[in-house]
Amino acid sequence: MTRRKVLAVTGGAQGIGRAIALHFAQHGYAVSVADTHVTAGRATLKALQKKGAQAAFFRTDIAREADVRNWLRATARTLGCPDVLVNNAGIRASAPFLTLSPKAFDLVLGVNLRGTFLCTQEAARLMVRHRKAGAIINIASTRAFMSEANTEAYSASKGGIVALTHATAISLGARGIRVNSISPGWIETRARKHSRRDRLQHPVGRVGTPEDVARACLFLAEDAGFMTGQNVTIDGGMTVKMIYED
Repeated sequence: MTRRKVLAVTGGAQGIGRAIALHFAQHGYAVSVADTHVTAGRATLKALQKKGAQAAFFRTDIAREADVRNWLRATARTLGCPDVLVNNAGIRASAPFLTLSPKAFDLVLGVNLRGTFLCTQEAARLMVRHRKAGAIINIASTRAFMSEANTEAYSASKGGIVALTHATAISLGARGIRVNSISPGWIETRARKHSRRDRLQHPVGRVGTPEDVARACLFLAEDAGFMTGQNVTIDGGMTVKMIYED
């Protein structure tokens, strides 16, 4: 009997993370969701179970080493060692640069960059211990290489994720673990609605959906066996258009 593969996803309670969890479940994965939002996390767990997926939800603050360790080890005990980790969780700090506090800057980097490091390290340790190949996918952003005013903390964290991606790809390649990142552009979610002007920035004529990102994650997990250390931009051509228009 073929063992069911396991996905571990951070920030999986809503938005892009929820779409990733549901999409992998549709393709036969057991799913472990980590998030700080308990109500939304339980709702996502119910949706996964309704689809017949083996699933678990763990309240997890990825900026805390103990939380990350407890989540991934509990996942390994209840569902199996993760075959795929998607580091999706992230926060923003919206403040003018001249008034952005060091505390707010540290908070964003603590979750977005340090959290990605902690989850990647612990998942890789489990994969090595269980002697299995694996795929780690980090959700970065087009802000990693194309910024706008007052996004310093977020942009720095996402740029760090892209750098962390290619560094860990080199370190973990010999262990059979591939590491890639995805940089989404504008993505429509319940929490983030976009205007007609936003849509016009995209040559494809629309902003992205969480499912666009989810499909790319599954591709990197399943069909991209010769890809590692790469950043895949999913933005409907927005950044290319802006570069050439400038």
